[in-house]
Amino acid sequence: MPIIEYDTYKQKLSAMEPELQKLSAALNLDSARHEIARLEAEAAVDGFWNDRENSQKVLQRTKQLQNKVTKYDRLVGQWEDLTTLVEMAIEEEDDSLLEEVTESYTALEAAVEEANLATLLSGEYDANNAILTFHAGAGGTEAQDWCQMLYRMYTRWAERHGFTYQIMDYEDGDEAGIKSASISIEGENAYGYLKSENGVHRLVRVSPFDANARRQTSFAALEVMPDLPDDNSIEIRPEEIEMQVFRSSGAGGQHVNKTSSAVRLIHLPTGVVVSCQTERSQFQNRDNCMRMLRAKLMEMKAQQHAEKISDIKGVQMKIEWGSQIRSYVFMPYQLVKDTRTGYETSNVNGVMDGDLDGFITAYLTANAVGELKK
Repeated sequence: MPIIEYDTYKQKLSAMEPELQKLSAALNLDSARHEIARLEAEAAVDGFWNDRENSQKVLQRTKQLQNKVTKYDRLVGQWEDLTTLVEMAIEEEDDSLLEEVTESYTALEAAVEEANLATLLSGEYDANNAILTFHAGAGGTEAQDWCQMLYRMYTRWAERHGFTYQIMDYEDGDEAGIKSASISIEGENAYGYLKSENGVHRLVRVSPFDANARRQTSFAALEVMPDLPDDNSIEIRPEEIEMQVFRSSGAGGQHVNKTSSAVRLIHLPTGVVVSCQTERSQFQNRDNCMRMLRAKLMEMKAQQHAEKISDIKGVQMKIEWGSQIRSYVFMPYQLVKDTRTGYETSNVNGVMDGDLDGFITAYLTANAVGELKK
């Protein structure tokens, strides 16, 4: 019986070979390798480090391309190793290898699916880290609790994908939940995956804060921006910034409220306000504020140039109650449904624990074929 199963895996692996070749073409790996060679030659030229702005861009681009090539080469290596293992198992009629073959094939299949998804990330900023800002809607404690649930959902998503996240700002709710929060999520293509999540999220449930157990509808808004820490295309003059310091009041450990280390920056020409209070140092908080301010100003700049809108924030939607991108229904039935793609699932608990890949894949696929509702 195992021999028959080995033959099945051998056929599956053989059928996967042309798929890997198509993936290589879709990722433009030949072009990527040529560009890496060109950039490495540029970095070896005398005086390369004299232009700090250009050298940083070259190094960042080189790293992005090398990561893409390395991940594909690793994928091919997995396929080759598994093919060899299956052939050896067949030749030696070794039943003991079946469990390893099964597990390895499942992992390989998932890796190929993830790599195919990455081919849909073609936006200018898709490879960047992401900055997520959460805002509770009207409705007091109920909305603030929902805002915190979303915060937890996205941090769980990051952990599932091996990404790291850093709290940049966090304001507790009056009784429960949070009024607002900002985090940066660091990982390859973090923004490319998460740009689909920008917009208003709607919750329908029986409120735990209502003594009469009535059904409530709550809203929270999520803003997703690419992290552009080294981008110099946005000029921010010192005289255009008003800086305010205050005592921290949110997540941050025992040092909160002891020193005025929290920072709020107001960009006077635009009225954009950002704040950060999670670092111990006022200087670190200011640096984080500058990252958020730069991202917000880049977003505003992009909105003035229509051709850039799809790159910077996916499909643009007004952040107003009633224009939700997704509904989460806990009662009277369980359903999470995306209003743009139609993708839905009844596994509410899984979604709230960060299982968002189905929604993200549906968005990127629909976006690639131009089927998103405008």
